[in-house]
Amino acid sequence: MIEVNGLTKRYGGTTAVKDLTFTVRPGRVTGFLGPNGAGKSTTLRMILGLHEPTGGTVTVGGRPFRERSRGLRHVGSLLDAQDVHGGRSARAHLSALARGNRIPVRRVGEVLEEAGLGAVAGRRVGGYSLGMRQRLGIAGALLGDPPVLLFDEPLNGLDPEGVRWVRELFRRLAAEGRTVFVSSHLMSEMEHTADHLVVIGRGELIAAESLARFAARGTRQTVMVGARAPGTLRDLLLAEGAEVAAEGGLLVVTGLSAPRIAGIALEHRLVLHHLAARSASLEEAFMRLTADSVQYPVGEAR
Repeated sequence: MIEVNGLTKRYGGTTAVKDLTFTVRPGRVTGFLGPNGAGKSTTLRMILGLHEPTGGTVTVGGRPFRERSRGLRHVGSLLDAQDVHGGRSARAHLSALARGNRIPVRRVGEVLEEAGLGAVAGRRVGGYSLGMRQRLGIAGALLGDPPVLLFDEPLNGLDPEGVRWVRELFRRLAAEGRTVFVSSHLMSEMEHTADHLVVIGRGELIAAESLARFAARGTRQTVMVGARAPGTLRDLLLAEGAEVAAEGGLLVVTGLSAPRIAGIALEHRLVLHHLAARSASLEEAFMRLTADSVQYPVGEAR
């Protein structure tokens, strides 16, 4: 389990992370979401003891990670797939990690096979594609068979088969009772995998809740309506306090349920030829709830 309490990080006059408090529990995949520049990578580096917090505390399994010797047995992580010596082979890279953490050498071959790199384990990493490096980074995180795993943007550069493999891997690791914490800036990456979300913006907590609750809180259901007299129906719906827009010959209604719209049409003897509820996607919910936290909105000079 990862416990973050009042975590803060300042760089001079800039506050990258401000008073974050949340818990990442075992047995589920927790997505760590936020726009680019939200402070996700800084938070992960503080969890791993690579950055010293300005304030607050963070523990892994009840202790600061820096206090744990042979760290790969306790926490596996992928922060930057490019941070590997290009002149080494994948096998040599993982073997060095295994020796430094007193991990049986047999684990090197096991995780290389699991990551789909067994056939290229002897090739120099400098010749690997980004997707292959991502697989190698994930293999390194799995090397010590740890109970806690952290991944920063793990799907970058992966092809569709690789994306499916990673999603299935995360689900399996969580089902084994491990703590799986996955950082991303895209809701679409997490909606098929995560059970729980921690969402931040500009270094501050926006939400820490289940995926279903986040979606319900962030989305507004709309109803698509087609009518013989759309102008008349539009005026009636506006009078009821709804928001109404036009899209593809239909009215897009927000603020009234489909049964209520049908009742209004029946009351005024208006014929409807289309009536269907439509919920916004999880990505739309994410964009709506983090809109005020985007560092560089579209059209704004950097």
